[in-house]
Amino acid sequence: MTKGYLILETGEEFAGDWIGAENEITGEVVFNTSMTGYQEMMTDPSYAGQILMFCYPLIGNYGINNEDNESKRPAVSAVIASDVWGEPSHYQSASSFSDRLEEANIPGLKNVDTRALVAVIRKHQTVRGKIVTAKNNEDRRNEWQDKHSLDLVKQVSVQEQETYGNGSYHVVLVDFGYKKSILDALLLEDCKVTIVPFDTSFDAIEDLRPDGILLSNGPGDPIEMAEYFPMIKALTENFPTLGICLGHQLIALAYGGKTKKMPFGHRGGNHPVKELLTGKVRMTSQNHGYVVEGDSVDKEAFHVLFQNVNDKSLEGIKHVSLPVQSVQFHPEAHPGPSDTEYIFKNFIQQVVTSGGSKYVEA
Repeated sequence: MTKGYLILETGEEFAGDWIGAENEITGEVVFNTSMTGYQEMMTDPSYAGQILMFCYPLIGNYGINNEDNESKRPAVSAVIASDVWGEPSHYQSASSFSDRLEEANIPGLKNVDTRALVAVIRKHQTVRGKIVTAKNNEDRRNEWQDKHSLDLVKQVSVQEQETYGNGSYHVVLVDFGYKKSILDALLLEDCKVTIVPFDTSFDAIEDLRPDGILLSNGPGDPIEMAEYFPMIKALTENFPTLGICLGHQLIALAYGGKTKKMPFGHRGGNHPVKELLTGKVRMTSQNHGYVVEGDSVDKEAFHVLFQNVNDKSLEGIKHVSLPVQSVQFHPEAHPGPSDTEYIFKNFIQQVVTSGGSKYVEA
C-alpha cells in the first residue's frame, strides 16, 4: 500500500494508507459522528471543499449501492477513515468504498488514528489540512488555500433548470447544493418540484408560478452569499418558504441577522433539538459549521422555534406573519433519524393555508 499523510496547519501529522485517487489536496478537516450512512455523507454537497473524517471505526462494510447517493457524484474533497473494508457484503452493493472514490478521482486515507484526530480538531477547533505523499515538506505548509464559498456553491449547484414529479403543489427548490433526499421528501408530499440554480433571479422564479419555495442546504460561509440576500428576502415576502441548513442561515441574514463560525460544527445523526412551543426533544441529523447568532434575530419578525439541547444554539425560526420557516437541521435526514420529517408536512400546510398558488390557470 502507498503511504500517505495528513498534515495539519497546526503542525500535527497523521499517517495512513492511500485509498481512492492518489491526489494531494487541501481542505478544512471535519468529522461526522454518525454510525451509518457513509455513502450519503460522501455525496452530500454541503461537504464540498472539506476533508471528511468518519468517526465510526469501520467504513465500507456494506459497500456502495446505486440508491443512496445524495448527489450525482461524491462532493467531498477527500475522506479519512480508520478501517476500510474492501470486500463489502450486501445484496445491493455495486462497488467498494475505495473503488467509488477512485472512480470519482477523490483521495483518501485509511488506517488513520481517527480518535486522536478528533481530539486535535476539538482542541484547535477549525483546522485545515493537506493530504500528501511525503511528510515534513515545509513548502506545503505555506500552501493553504480556501475556496470562496460562492465557488463551492457554483461547483455543486445545478447548471440549468430541472423538473420532477407532477403533484398538486409546485415547489421551486433553489439549489445551493441540495440533497436528493430533500427532493424525495417533497415528492412524497404530492409536489411537483422545479430545481433552479442558486443565482436564478426573482423574476425568473416568479415566472415559474410556484406555490412555495425551498432554499436548500449547501457548502461554505453564508455571509459570502450576500449579493443574493435581496433575492432571498423577496422570495420570502411573496411565497411560502422553507429554508434548510444553509437556506435557514440565508433567510436569517436576509432579514438582518448574523452568523458565526462554530468551534468544530455539528455533524452527525444524534443531535437533540428542543421544540420550544411543545417542549418536545427531537433527535436530528445535522451537518453545518456555521450558525445563526440567536441574539441577532429580530424578535419582532421571527419566533425562535428550535434550540439545540447541548449548546443552546439556534436551530429554527418562523416568521410572525409570513408563511416562512427555516431549520438548521436536516428534516429529511439520510443518514439519521426521521423525527422531524413532519417539517415538510408543515411546509405544505403553509402552502395550503396561504391559498396555494397565486396563479390560477385559465
